[in-house]
Amino acid sequence: MPQLNRRHALQLLAALGTAGLVAGCGDNGESESGTRPNPIKIGMLVPQTGDLKEVGVEVVNGFQLFLDLNEGQLGGHPTELIIADEGADAQSGQAAVEGLLEQGVLSLTGVVGSAVMLGIRDMVEQARVPLVGSNASPTSLQSVVYIWRTSYVLDEAGRALGLYLKATLDPSERLAIIMPQSPASQDVLRGFQQEFGESDPRIGRVTWTEDISGTPSKSAYRRDINTALQRDPDGVLCFFTGAAAVEFLKQLRAAGYTGPVYAPGFLTEGNFLASFKDEADVLGIQTALNYSPDLNNAANRHFASAYRKKHGTSPTAYATASHDAARVLNQAIRRAGGSPTPQEVNLALGKIGRIDSPRGVWQFNQTRTPQQRWYLREVQLDGQVLSNVLLTELATLG
Repeated sequence: MPQLNRRHALQLLAALGTAGLVAGCGDNGESESGTRPNPIKIGMLVPQTGDLKEVGVEVVNGFQLFLDLNEGQLGGHPTELIIADEGADAQSGQAAVEGLLEQGVLSLTGVVGSAVMLGIRDMVEQARVPLVGSNASPTSLQSVVYIWRTSYVLDEAGRALGLYLKATLDPSERLAIIMPQSPASQDVLRGFQQEFGESDPRIGRVTWTEDISGTPSKSAYRRDINTALQRDPDGVLCFFTGAAAVEFLKQLRAAGYTGPVYAPGFLTEGNFLASFKDEADVLGIQTALNYSPDLNNAANRHFASAYRKKHGTSPTAYATASHDAARVLNQAIRRAGGSPTPQEVNLALGKIGRIDSPRGVWQFNQTRTPQQRWYLREVQLDGQVLSNVLLTELATLG
């Protein structure tokens, strides 16, 4: 091929984001200059103990599956994923980041706990190493340059539910709100009230429960539930995750409440549904989330099938967001060139447009979080298995 034509062809392929796949004519993985792509390291922060450990497992699974499906590479570079325990607070998160930076990681990812995310903010910004977070996303995380999030902003789950319930609840119906006293709950509640209306007579004052770390006792929420049920509500809006979600709902049903339950989708993610022997306890629970495993698009069919084949269960929103973190890093690292630096990868992240994701097409907005669709799901029997079944699209937020 004449040199001028070859250069022109490579420019066209680069515009399609595929130059790195075809730059070499051989099949030995070498570049046009005859050198192999440099190996890179990605540092992942996840909790390895405590009540958020299961979420951490999903985050690892989603990212690792992308590597498995792409020959262990990101952007054409052989990739080592280094996993560190983020712990439960700012101090443990900072220690994990420090250890990963000392190992020369090109980028960071993961982060499940909001307290950890807020605690490592300044360290990440000062290190000038991009963090593509795949879970924790408090609304107070503002004005960042090196922190991106592929998950959501917490108030959006509340906004999606607020839009839905404002339109569907009858004027005479009353909604009880029960949430743990935590920054994450404040974000969800703020978003809900923004769309539903803080002074709407269909909701009263919020019943706050203790924010319990670990597995709650079998009576942890009993008093607060009884207080909320004294108002004889027609529906309950709650926000719990993990072991707390399981125990809260069991205690809610034990208190005699059999009515509708609404929540951000984190309530029924993971092993939640498998924790109930009586299907009646969970059937009909409606949740809002940015992902459902039965979404009918090509990216999700491929991802969900591969995930089920490897892990024997449907993927969660946590795994999906982490898979997308690997997806955007793959694109950014390829854009950054043959010997990428953290700063070059960060600049490249800002040039990524629409992402063809299992959750549907989305893109980063100005706050470095996704502009994406939110969906209404309902717990139903899918054959013999309890599942979160997609009902409808609620809104595009972000």
